[in-house]
Amino acid sequence: SVIVFLIIYYTILSPIVDKKRAQLNDMQKKQTEINEMNKVISSSKAKIKKLTPQYENFSTLFHSKAEVEGLYETLSQFAGMNNLIISKIEKGKPAAVSKVAAMASTEKKKKKKKKVDTTKKQNIAYYRIPVNFQIKGNFLGYIKFKRQIAMSLKMLNFDKETIKVVKGDTTSTVVVNGVLTIVGLPDEFF
Repeated sequence: SVIVFLIIYYTILSPIVDKKRAQLNDMQKKQTEINEMNKVISSSKAKIKKLTPQYENFSTLFHSKAEVEGLYETLSQFAGMNNLIISKIEKGKPAAVSKVAAMASTEKKKKKKKKVDTTKKQNIAYYRIPVNFQIKGNFLGYIKFKRQIAMSLKMLNFDKETIKVVKGDTTSTVVVNGVLTIVGLPDEFF
């Protein structure tokens, strides 16, 4: 009976025990790796949480190329939520603003404008990107639309805007033509 037991143990039970032992060792190894990764993740989350206020402070003004393209979608969503129709939206050519002009405008100094070569990358502070738009719909919806834009995280400047009431329309439809400007990073629009 001892010999039969040994034969059964070494032929059947021993491979199963070895397999389970290897699985246990693998599980323990992976558990230590998981613990190490959790420590890395928690330290990375702490770094992200620390840097988030800095990012939000500096990222509200400037737009990247992807954000400019996403602007169309955002404007369409805001318009749809307020029962407006965007009949035209066109991005204009980005205009470079030199560092000299940016400094002069922030210091509010009135100097004679000097011709500055804005083709060199180091002289460009930022780009102003005009977006021409035409929106049709209710005036109250347009006011709500502008409020949503004002509450969004990114800064958009309405440079020009004309509001015309469609005559003979009983629903008080207005047509708004205008230009809004966004500010782009020099590295993105070079």
